[in-house]
Amino acid sequence: MTATDPDAAEATPTRRMSCTVNGQHRTVECEDRQLLVEVIREQLNLKGTHIGCLNGDCGACTVELDGRIVKSCLLLAASAEGSEITTVEAMGSPGDLSDVQEAFWDNDGFQCGFCLPGHLFAARDLIGSNPDPSDDEIRHAIAGNLCRCTGYQRIVTSIRDAAARARASGA
Repeated sequence: MTATDPDAAEATPTRRMSCTVNGQHRTVECEDRQLLVEVIREQLNLKGTHIGCLNGDCGACTVELDGRIVKSCLLLAASAEGSEITTVEAMGSPGDLSDVQEAFWDNDGFQCGFCLPGHLFAARDLIGSNPDPSDDEIRHAIAGNLCRCTGYQRIVTSIRDAAARARASGA
């Protein structure tokens, strides 16, 4: 029998993971147990995806994975192998906001911005499937996102405005 050194740290298994992030092929080395949100922020340096609750309740870590919105704190990074990931950074830029971002800006739909990724993705997803949502439908769509600043009415107003903009532009 061999005695083990109690001070020796057990090596954490790692793997190479490749995916497409915001249209660019990316390869990272990640620990087997590392969360997708951690890889997005720490290795890909995309800080718009926030770490909040780490249990899927707040929505701050929301991204789009292969066309569907997901909470990246609930997924192991390795599970995104070969996937296409869209983060909030790909929605627009300071000089070229998307209609949803512009509506949030114009209607004061955010304050600190921590919850914004979840609300923007939920809004875009809702408007894509329902171009004229009711306030109740909007509230249902954003139910998985927590905001501690706005009280939600401005978020609902922003999404209603974003839907109207999409209808007007034919998007």
